[in-house]
Parts: sequence; structure tokens; C-alpha cells
Amino acid sequence: MKKRILFVAGRELSYSRTHIVYNALLGQGYDVAGCFPPDRSFKHYPRLIWRAIRLARSCDLVLVGFYGQIILPFIRLFTRKPLLFDMYITTLDTMVYDRGKARPGSLMARLYGFSDWLTYKLADLTVLETRAHIDWFCEVFKVHAGKMRRIFLAVDETKIHPRPARREEGRFLVHFHGEYAPFHGIKYILRAAHLLREERDIIFQIVGKGITYDEDRALARELGLENVRFYDTVPYAELAEMMARADLCLGIFGDNDRVLRVTTNKVVEAIAMGRPLVTARNEPVQELLTHGESAWLVERAEPRALADAILTLRADPALRERLGEGGYRVFQNHCTMPRLGEEFAAIIEEMTAHEG
Repeated sequence: MKKRILFVAGRELSYSRTHIVYNALLGQGYDVAGCFPPDRSFKHYPRLIWRAIRLARSCDLVLVGFYGQIILPFIRLFTRKPLLFDMYITTLDTMVYDRGKARPGSLMARLYGFSDWLTYKLADLTVLETRAHIDWFCEVFKVHAGKMRRIFLAVDETKIHPRPARREEGRFLVHFHGEYAPFHGIKYILRAAHLLREERDIIFQIVGKGITYDEDRALARELGLENVRFYDTVPYAELAEMMARADLCLGIFGDNDRVLRVTTNKVVEAIAMGRPLVTARNEPVQELLTHGESAWLVERAEPRALADAILTLRADPALRERLGEGGYRVFQNHCTMPRLGEEFAAIIEEMTAHEG
């Protein structure tokens, strides 16, 4: 008899992580009871939590997804069912070390950290996307890695996959998409574009919105950039087409410590498209990708290093092809939805082996 899984998340079903985990579980043959808010607003949480508590009674295991730091403690209060937490990101890292909403060591920073520690303590097992991220979590919160599991990020390969695309004649198109956030380091992409301003064929396209948008657009105006095209956030299908037209894709380049702990969706999306990728060198990325074989890695927060990488790849089509093919092989082996489903299934079976 197939197991029934309650999957409750703090983000709506259309949100990428929620959508991917939900469909990965369905792909493994589980009977999945989905419990999601209609949008990202916290105002939906009381009703969401109440519904999840009622649904948990008829399920073999509860999986709490992103953003779960508020939801999980209430669910644990009312159920003894095995509880798996897909943490995805930590509140401390995002709010303190990336967005600077509180000073490290301040009362507010401690409260952010407490939310991460508490959910770890209450969950039976917790998932993060890299060993480096798990090691950092264990060091900061003085906890044991035995209660944590690594599952690499995945993307929906039915939407993000290699495809033929008509490229602009005489143009070398460099693509970035994502939230305007400090750890993404868009200001360093813009400064690299400024260094390449005399290379008339190189064009950057930057897709997204976010908290540093106004600051980054002001920098682009200050630098007088004419080789950068800005686009608002686009639907996933349109994003895939934009990536397919690019000659190479960019990852993350920021100067804060969060960059040292994450891979990010955009990195996995680039290799899922079979496009050559340039991103900052860090331990999490190097758990998945190898410089010169499946990605081109540079030092973070270094516009000149990024500009030099772009020039190197522009001059070597064979290298670009090798990186694209190598990255796509890594994606197929580690980052597809079926692979994500298999990893979650192994954990679920481990946690429910004693049930019944």
C-alpha cells in the first residue's frame, strides 16, 4: 500500500521549490496531500497550519517545505508523525548575512537564528542542498549532522531543458536572471560590463527584480552602460527561451558570506539548459561542478575576473560547448526532478520503516 505524505509549505504551489518537490513526490508514486497558501503572504498561515494539523492525522509522514520555520513548530505541537523538514534556506543567513536586516549577534539576529535552530530540533530530519551548507549550520548552531541530509537542488526539466534557439547575428549574449539581492552580486556583473564596454559584440541581459534593483539600476546609469539590457521578471517558459538564446549564463558573484554556502537555482537552471556557466568559486558549487569541465569558476566580487572569463569563453567556442555538455551531464545525474524524488523517497522510507 502506497504511503500517504502530507506536504505543507509556506509558499504557493506555483513557487518553484514547492512545485518541484510536490511533483517529485508524485513521480515516486506517493499519495500526496498538498497544503499550500494561495500566495506568499503570512496572513494565510493560521488557516494553513490548522488545515495541515487536521490532514496530518491520516498521513504516514509530514514533509514541511519552504518557508517552514514558522509552520513546523505548530505542526509538531499537534502530531507525533515522522516530520521531515526541507529547510531550503536558513532565516539567519538570508536576513542577517545577505539582506542585512539585523547585525550579527544582535537580538533580532538571535531570533532569526532561533527559528532555524528550533525547526532543526523539532524535525526528525532536515534537508539542505550541500554538505558545505550542512557543515556551516552544524558549526553555527552547535548541532549534529546526523539529523541532516543533503539533496542537491533540482529544476523542472519539462520546462527547463536544452532547445534550439536563433541567436543574434554578430552578438555574444551574456545572460543573468534572478532576484536583485546582495549575494547575487549584480553590481559586479554591471562593473564587468563596464570593463567590456569597448567589446561591441558583447551584450548582457539581466532579468528580474528585487531589493537591490534601484541601487543596481542607479549604478548602471552612473557607469553609462549601453551594453546591458534590463528585463522585469518573466514567466518560466519565456525565461527558458531567453537562456537558450544566450551564449553563456551567469551564476552568483556577491561579496557577503552567504555566497560561500549556496549553489542557487540559477546555477542548476543553466546546466539544465546545457548552456556554459560562469559563477563564483565556492565549496557548494564545487560539490557539484568542476572548473573547466562543467562550469567556469571565478573569484567572487571580482569584476575583472568575470570580464576575463567572458572574454576567454567568447574566444573559444569549443570550450563553451564542452562546458555546456559537461554541465548537462551533471544535471542529468544529480539535479532532475526524478533524481530529487528518489533522494526524498530514500529518506521517507528510512523514516517510516518502523511504521505499520
